[in-house]
Amino acid sequence: MTCLARALAASAFVAVFAVPAGAQTATSSTPDPRVGLKAGVRDAGVAASGMELLANVPKPEGFFDPKFPAGEPNPPMSEETDKKEGAASTVKAPAASKSAAEASKPARPAWGGLNFANSDLAFSGNYLFVGNFSGFNIYDISTPEKPALLTSVVCPGGQGDVSVHGNLLFMSVEQTRGRLDCGVGGVEDPVSKARFRGVRIFDISDVKTPKQVAAVQTCRGSHTHTLVTDPKDSANVYVYGSGTSGARSAEELEGCSGKDPKEDPQTALFSIDVIKVPVARPQDAQIVARPRIFADEKSGNIAGLWPGGDHGPGTQKTATTNQCHDITVYPEVGLAAGACSGNGILLDISEPANPNRLDYVSDKNFAYWHSATFNNDGTKVVFTDEWGGGMRPRCLATDQANWGANAIFDIVDRKLVFKSYHKLPAPQTATENCVAHNGSLVPVPGRDLMVQAWYQGGVSVMDFTDSSHPKEIAFFDRGPLDAEKLITGGYWSSYWYNGRIYGSEMSRGVDVFGLTAGDQLTQNEIDAASTVQAKSFNVQHQDKVTFAASRVVAMAYVDQLVRSGAVQADRVEMLKGAVKTGDAAQLTLISGRLGERAATLTGPDADHMKALSKLLAEIR
Repeated sequence: MTCLARALAASAFVAVFAVPAGAQTATSSTPDPRVGLKAGVRDAGVAASGMELLANVPKPEGFFDPKFPAGEPNPPMSEETDKKEGAASTVKAPAASKSAAEASKPARPAWGGLNFANSDLAFSGNYLFVGNFSGFNIYDISTPEKPALLTSVVCPGGQGDVSVHGNLLFMSVEQTRGRLDCGVGGVEDPVSKARFRGVRIFDISDVKTPKQVAAVQTCRGSHTHTLVTDPKDSANVYVYGSGTSGARSAEELEGCSGKDPKEDPQTALFSIDVIKVPVARPQDAQIVARPRIFADEKSGNIAGLWPGGDHGPGTQKTATTNQCHDITVYPEVGLAAGACSGNGILLDISEPANPNRLDYVSDKNFAYWHSATFNNDGTKVVFTDEWGGGMRPRCLATDQANWGANAIFDIVDRKLVFKSYHKLPAPQTATENCVAHNGSLVPVPGRDLMVQAWYQGGVSVMDFTDSSHPKEIAFFDRGPLDAEKLITGGYWSSYWYNGRIYGSEMSRGVDVFGLTAGDQLTQNEIDAASTVQAKSFNVQHQDKVTFAASRVVAMAYVDQLVRSGAVQADRVEMLKGAVKTGDAAQLTLISGRLGERAATLTGPDADHMKALSKLLAEIR
């Protein structure tokens, strides 16, 4: 192509970028296919849009109860209790007014329905680590469509949330049946040195024979934990331990107290545990801080955030903020988002051992702040509300749409600014536990997409690029485990990893999904996301995703401009052809024109056009 021809071709693109007047979004009155699905464990009805099931691997022996393979039916709950119940933990923290003896008494739940449930996921290389209340399993996912079980480690104690760093695996333990030796017999004595509640550390240098090398005891156990790296210190990693159970007796673990702060300023309540782990000597791991991140800034009162209770007539009853359920860190931007029972909080983690609270929010529609996810830019955060503790049917057609949902915040000057709610749009039945749960970003360039588990509500992909107007763009759902009885099950977690979505199904095992192209997500966007290949992935430790300058990434941006109407229909093929086959000189000319046009726009179209302009200048 001559210089003149290139210039003429480039100038033609000036007319491409015009938004048609009066463009409207189409709506549909078609019934949601997720409504009315057949119940069953292995033969349940299925509905899907924008994603497809590629594989299912049932749980191995030792990780399900032979008496109740799908899980033990939930115990009945009175109508009054059902109305009031809102906290997430099945073993709740003691009320401040309880005596020390009551607070330290081990909980013995009569119902064992979660004792074999799958929980959280972690990834390293070609390995998938699946936590379970009875231990963990390791799968080879070299071929994602055919996950192969490599190793099973039976080590009861729940929840069994896992994370991985190099040759180390970390696992949360909070139940009173947990033993130091991983034994299955539990611990009957109210006070016992055999009991373990805290964070286990395994050496997985040989994934076929993991070995426990450390066990860090904590007062409230570890409901969840977050692996934290320090960009300035590669010799150590940190673990933020979140305990949601009652504090155990000081007779069992020195220094533990579950008293009200007024009675005991050193209470184990109203804090998190910061564990420092020398990577070369994990056996030396120890708690180095218990920061009071809920303290009142003026008075110093460690119980300084939400005291518990409703927010007025017609509002949700929100749990007391004396714990964090989960914390997500983003070391590259120096921030963490804590979902802390009664509040969502934003933390400065520039010094990992000393997190400092920057801001906090409460919400009249939230029962229990459960988890958090940043967008890739670190300018937004999605908080989830686990109304009903994950064991109740909270997606009924009669439920309030803002209860048990996501709340989306922008981060402006290191402050949280509320923008919107988003909840699974398909109503579920009374025998399906359903509420917002764990998810991760899907790394499509130019968009903020999050795949998320909703227990028996299935898996859903949310687009929150416009934080004020989130929407669902894909889903997968099965019918209930049982048509007559509520059995706690469904997806605990659903995460994107290296081109696939992996779902931890509490009862049915592990599912692997692929995204499929459609109006809301193109093949170019899926292919661009799949170019991101992580070496490891712990969802609560977010790493910034960057995209190499490539034609597939450029085509993803083109598709987004076409979808929004920023490109006239009769110019689409011209633009696509130039991106696919144009030489460097032509792309450079087009890049300049795009940059000029982008400067006149605002919002996502401007961002996408700027990104496309930059890419075209770099593609060679």
